[in-house]
Amino acid sequence: MTEDTPQTLIDRLDDLLETERSALLAGDLETIASLLARKEALIDALNRMQPNDRGALEKLHEKVTRNQALLDGALQGIRRVAARMAAMRRIRRSLETYDQSGRRQVIEGEVVHKVEKRA
Repeated sequence: MTEDTPQTLIDRLDDLLETERSALLAGDLETIASLLARKEALIDALNRMQPNDRGALEKLHEKVTRNQALLDGALQGIRRVAARMAAMRRIRRSLETYDQSGRRQVIEGEVVHKVEKRA
């Protein structure tokens, strides 16, 4: 097995970050998760070598920052969907109204879905 040079690690990490970006834009969460271990290993290897190519490292940093912003946006979207689904479940279980004096009232109830067969 050949030993990695700082430049080969930088190139491999650059390719991986582009793959991660594509997966983030496509919403491919499985691919994103599968890339994490490889990305961490490449970053650890680069940290051990302490490469001197400052320009290449700055470009990698920009890509990592860009991907982190995309990932944060994806996570925010997932949280919003989860909150919306929870609100929809809550709405199905009860109805919230206000009485004449403005006090909130909750009318409990569960929607029963059943099919009736007729001959």
